[in-house]
Amino acid sequence: YKHKKQTGGSGQYAHVVGRLTPMSRDDESSYEFEDNITSGRIPSEYIPAVNKGFQAAMKKGPLAGYEIVGCKMCLDDGSYHSVDSSEMAFRTAARNAFIEVFKKARPCLLEPIMTVEIEMPGEFQGPVVGDLNSRRGIIMGTETRDSYTVVRAEVPLASMFGYATIIRGMTKGTGTFSMEMSRYAGVPAKISELILEQHRQQNEQTARK
Repeated sequence: YKHKKQTGGSGQYAHVVGRLTPMSRDDESSYEFEDNITSGRIPSEYIPAVNKGFQAAMKKGPLAGYEIVGCKMCLDDGSYHSVDSSEMAFRTAARNAFIEVFKKARPCLLEPIMTVEIEMPGEFQGPVVGDLNSRRGIIMGTETRDSYTVVRAEVPLASMFGYATIIRGMTKGTGTFSMEMSRYAGVPAKISELILEQHRQQNEQTARK
């Protein structure tokens, strides 16, 4: 991607060439930057600006404005101008390059998946499991702990809001649960379409004001 702007006097020039690749879902980091520049194709003082430009683009993605995670950016080549190049020019070039290539990479919305553990008397296991299934949960296992049944499941965080009240009601106040972040997973197509449509409508309403 080449950023070039001339407005009289000194202009802006920055040229970056690289690759955007997805990171492994087992990788705990959400972003990685790899500098492969050799022979001074881009002066070293501009490399941090390129990194910042990529990260700035990831703060607000093209899908409903959500932050982008799971990307590795490799800076492989580029060029500069002795007068017109600057940190700002390279940051702008990197940001625009990321946005341009990311849209071509078929991005998808992700949602946090929680590991949930529910402890309750065995008589309530059936209704609790049925309720988890209705929340797009996946049952990972069950066990008996003293006189209680423990159900472990993976459930989207979006389906768990208000669950403390629900589990108390379903188990007559005897059930408890805990949850922690497990991983990110793709949002189902129908739900993703609904979210994107709602975002589009909100943007239209904002534009009318």
